[in-house]
Amino acid sequence: MIFDYSYPQLEELLATVGEKPYRARQIYEWLYQHKVTHYDQMTNLPQSLRDQLSEVAPLTQLELATKQVSADGTQKYLFRLHDGHLIESVLMDFDYGQSICITTQVGCNIGCSFCASGLLGKKRDLTSGEIVAQVLEVERLAEVRVGNIVVMGIGEPFDNFTHLMNALYTINHPWGLNIGARHVTVSTSGIVPMIYQFADLKTQFNLALIFIPNDELRSRLMKINKAYPLQEVMDAVRYYVETTNRLLPLNTSC
Repeated sequence: MIFDYSYPQLEELLATVGEKPYRARQIYEWLYQHKVTHYDQMTNLPQSLRDQLSEVAPLTQLELATKQVSADGTQKYLFRLHDGHLIESVLMDFDYGQSICITTQVGCNIGCSFCASGLLGKKRDLTSGEIVAQVLEVERLAEVRVGNIVVMGIGEPFDNFTHLMNALYTINHPWGLNIGARHVTVSTSGIVPMIYQFADLKTQFNLALIFIPNDELRSRLMKINKAYPLQEVMDAVRYYVETTNRLLPLNTSC
C-alpha cells in the first residue's frame, strides 16, 4: 500500500528502482494534494514507474461500508479493510473547523469498561497507510479539508507506536496532508514506556491522557492500571511536560 510509505521511505523505494528522489515529491502531491485514486492519473510520471509502483506499492483504497450522520452533523464512517475487518472514523464540525477522530487498531486489548472497542479484543494493528487513508477517504467523501486530528478511535494508539508515528509524519509532511503537528492529538490510556518514548521524540504533536483521579477507581474501570498504576503514569506525564515544555490535556472519563 503506497500510503504506508513515509517520505524518506518512499525516496528509498524509488532509489531501488533507479528513480531520482524528486519523484517522491511528485507522488506525494498526487496522493495527498490531488487525492488521485489510480496511478494512471499521475501524468507527470513515466508509465514504466507507474507500472512498477502498481506492483510493489498498490494504491489501495478503503472501502466505505456505511455512513451515519447525527442530528448535530457529526459523520461516522465505517470502512472495510482489504481483509474484511471494519474500522470507524468520525468527522466532527466545530467553529474552528473540521476535526476527525481516527482508528489505529482493529479491536483493542486494553479492555476499559467504558469503551466498546475492547469487547472482542485486538485482531491486529493497522498499518501506517491504513491510518493515513482514513483522513484521505473522509476528506474525499465529505468534500472537506480536515484541520484537526484526534487519534482516539478504535484501539490504543501507543500499542501500535511505530505505525502510528509513521502515519503522523505523513499527515504532518508539507507535501503530505500538511496538517500542523499542533493540530494533531494522540490520546492514550497510559502506556508508560510509550509516553517516555513519545516525549523523547520531541515532536509538536499533542498528547492527551484518559484520566481517572485515583488508583481504586482506575483499577475498576481500566485494567491497564494493574500494569501501569496511576503514580507511574503521572511520573511519565511529568517527564513529558518537562521534556517537551508542553501542557498535557486530560480526557476525564468519569
